Amino acid sequence: MGLIAIESTVFALAVMMYFYLRSHTPSWPPDHAAPDLAWGTLNTLIMLASCVPNWYTKRAAERLDLKRVRIGMCACMLFAVLFLAVRVYEFGALNVLWNDNAYGSAVWMLMGLHTTHLITDAYDTLVLAVLFFTGPLEGKRYVDVSENAAYWYFVVVSWILIYAVIYWGARL
Repeated sequence: MGLIAIESTVFALAVMMYFYLRSHTPSWPPDHAAPDLAWGTLNTLIMLASCVPNWYTKRAAERLDLKRVRIGMCACMLFAVLFLAVRVYEFGALNVLWNDNAYGSAVWMLMGLHTTHLITDAYDTLVLAVLFFTGPLEGKRYVDVSENAAYWYFVVVSWILIYAVIYWGARL
């Protein structure tokens, strides 16, 4: 939980940077249309739906149900891959490049920060899934599933905040 607290602080600082830059710019987003809502909203729905297999997998791990943990880990990976695939299109629909202006830098930094966390957790989920399929299995591995789910929930909650800032903050 300490890691999540530290990373929450990083996200909070990044969001404060966005609003600081916004407060010092007469037009926000300057010279650009706000990002298209379609890809970001689709990714938000995917993220919210991904909580279901994470909850399922965590519950299976608490019961030491190897078969269901394996199924759940695969489902969690599918959601992570789906989110990353949509994220590629989402970057293209931001209507700004990272080096266009302060707005572009702020948006790309928030998106990049979240994408980095997503890739990290997807990799962690993949490694954990491989361990559950190949062994050796110890009771500790089941606890790792709970920790993985907790971190995924952090990624989901942080995305909701970033979605609100990037997609709706630009429209206010």
